[in-house]
Amino acid sequence: MKAIVTLFERILQRVNINLRELGFDATPYIHIIPIGQMIKFYGFYGITPHHPLNFKFKNSNLAGSYFLGRCQVNNAILYKSDIRGDELKKRGDIFQYNDYKIPVVDNEEIQVEDSLLIKTLVHNFSHDPESLERFFIKDTISMNHSNIHGSPCEGCFIGAFATADLTTMHDCVIGNFAYIQAEEISHLNIPHGTIWVRNPGKFNFYYQHPQEKLNEYVYFSAGSPPQGKLIDFVADRKEAFQRVFDVVNIEQLIPVPSSASLDRYSVTRGQTTIGENVLVAQRAYLQNASLGKGVNVQENCFVINSNLEGNDVAAHGAKIIEADLGSMVFVGFNSFLRGRPDNRLTIGENCIVMPHTIIDVNGAVNIPPDYLVWGLIQSEEDLETHSISIEEFTKVETRLAMGNMFFEGNGAAFIEAFQDRIRHILKANGAFFNGAEKKGHAQKNQYISFNTIQPYPEGNKKGIFPTIVIKP
Repeated sequence: MKAIVTLFERILQRVNINLRELGFDATPYIHIIPIGQMIKFYGFYGITPHHPLNFKFKNSNLAGSYFLGRCQVNNAILYKSDIRGDELKKRGDIFQYNDYKIPVVDNEEIQVEDSLLIKTLVHNFSHDPESLERFFIKDTISMNHSNIHGSPCEGCFIGAFATADLTTMHDCVIGNFAYIQAEEISHLNIPHGTIWVRNPGKFNFYYQHPQEKLNEYVYFSAGSPPQGKLIDFVADRKEAFQRVFDVVNIEQLIPVPSSASLDRYSVTRGQTTIGENVLVAQRAYLQNASLGKGVNVQENCFVINSNLEGNDVAAHGAKIIEADLGSMVFVGFNSFLRGRPDNRLTIGENCIVMPHTIIDVNGAVNIPPDYLVWGLIQSEEDLETHSISIEEFTKVETRLAMGNMFFEGNGAAFIEAFQDRIRHILKANGAFFNGAEKKGHAQKNQYISFNTIQPYPEGNKKGIFPTIVIKP
């Protein structure tokens, strides 16, 4: 195991060097990770005609569930990571950025170098116009249940339950449960619980979770493991995934329509039903869940005792408990929506629940159709300063302040950007498949062939995977 320890320490040193100007030391955060855990898992990858292969693993520890499209991995530890490659740019594509139309000259690859990703989801849909052919994660450490979504990273530390979304980041620290979508940032230390969505010249949305209340849900300090209600929620259901990863060939427990896809590495329990064109991704957890036509439940999502009417999107890491969602509801990354059995949470159609929203109340909550919702909601009264009708929000032309939320710019442009993205997600995932046309991931992911790979079983290289090149 000597090689893993050496790799571990080298990555730590590289990250600390990049973050020296911020005075940030990642050492006490990652030394709580038991290195011994990283040798207990096999890696796996999927083969389909729709995911071009170019796998190159070199001196790497790929601990746990692993799914790649076209990629390279050099000297990186990827602990329990899910890495997708289903929306990589292809040679000959034209990338539109503002008024620029930029040709893609080579097939895009995912490159992970000198990085440690701890229970982190990586999705490759990158919007960086400066690196069209390479989606890179370099000298970066990300912690428990974070998301790197289309965000090239260099020299970064990403906290627990944090999300970097469509943002190129250089030498930045992203705090716990922070969500960043800001095009490009450099040398910033983003506080815990920050929700920041910026499109320069068009709009700027900013919300700050109250720290004391956020600590009840996610708290992670140097030298101690992460704790809080979100950590406990995931930990309480950890064992449900054990059999999924222990058994190579596992039977499907519920009927799945021919136009839908239920991932081999998801968990279903109780009276769960899957409608047409539904996509349920890897590590999703469903219990007594009703998913109507076109619903998209992404990686690491939990849907428990809840009904999703149709064409709803539960983005990476979202948790929906004791809730009823109308059609076309978007639930953002790592949101935590919890009703109660006798006081359910109801969200009307066409609502946008912002990423990293927490709705956790004991009484019944009914959010009307066509509303924008954000922040921390622990009582019915909190909705007054944490929600607004989409119609009213589109009228904002300068600025708006509600509680801890500050917005400046064009409200209509902000809403249009979200709605365009929701339509893209649904289209890409096959929600609009008509039986012959408009196929998406729900239809293309039905026949994945999974293959396992094993590390060295003993000696100095124990836990390290050998150099592997896999091509078509």
